Amino acid sequence: MPTLPKIHARLKRDAGKRFKVERLDLEFSNGEKRTYERLLTHGLGAVIVVAMRDDETVLLVREYAAGLHHYELGLVKGRLEPGESVLEGAQRELKEEIGLGAKRLMQLTSLSLAPGYMTHVTHVVLARDLYPEKLQGDEPEELEIVPWPLDDLHSLVQRPDCTEGRSIAALYIARDHLQQETTDVE
Repeated sequence: MPTLPKIHARLKRDAGKRFKVERLDLEFSNGEKRTYERLLTHGLGAVIVVAMRDDETVLLVREYAAGLHHYELGLVKGRLEPGESVLEGAQRELKEEIGLGAKRLMQLTSLSLAPGYMTHVTHVVLARDLYPEKLQGDEPEELEIVPWPLDDLHSLVQRPDCTEGRSIAALYIARDHLQQETTDVE
């Protein structure tokens, strides 16, 4: 493993409610000096939940995406709240966004969004054995729930309204995990 660069200075600027920008003055092990900027996200990261209606069907949501100004088809997701574990956050987001809880939750992995310039991490959680339970969320409108066959991810990612990398990666990770579980049982 290479030696991490030495940080000589940090300067933070407020860039809005969600992010702060931090400038890092760095010196690499070979003596090269550079200045990098990165977005510091507030909070503890986020969860993205692969909610399985049954062994073959994942529940997606259609939600407004302000960055692209369109409706995006993806997974239940949201920020972790202070004092909340990854699995507690996943359970809360399920109940807020689709009105379902899960009897079985499993953290599969964690993903970075853009590690070259962001500190944000999203935790991928698999949710199974769903049951009805609704919590009040912060969405401005009710989200449409779209069941999708997990074995047809190819068609899903070809759609112009399914472009978010975290959702796509989480779906493939969950599919592979579930296939491995089935193989291990046989």
